[in-house]
Amino acid sequence: MKEEGKQFFEDLGRMAGNAFGSLAGLRQEIEARVKEQFESFAGKLDMVRRDEFEAVKAMAAKARLEQEKLEKRIEELEEKLGKKTGGKK
Repeated sequence: MKEEGKQFFEDLGRMAGNAFGSLAGLRQEIEARVKEQFESFAGKLDMVRRDEFEAVKAMAAKARLEQEKLEKRIEELEEKLGKKTGGKK
């Protein structure tokens, strides 16, 4: 009787181990499918990746800084021209 009980629990343990192994594989398959579907959905929304967004943001900041420098330079040149022409702008 002891041997039968021991064998029963060994069989039960093997079955549980196999079931957990199957569930782990199923989980990985589901995660892969969900990721695939999300990427497909995101692609249809025409979204940009974070690194692309950050690159464009940096370019815009640089362009804004250059614009401010040019505006200042124009003001300085207009002041010089105004002084040379007798203060007329």
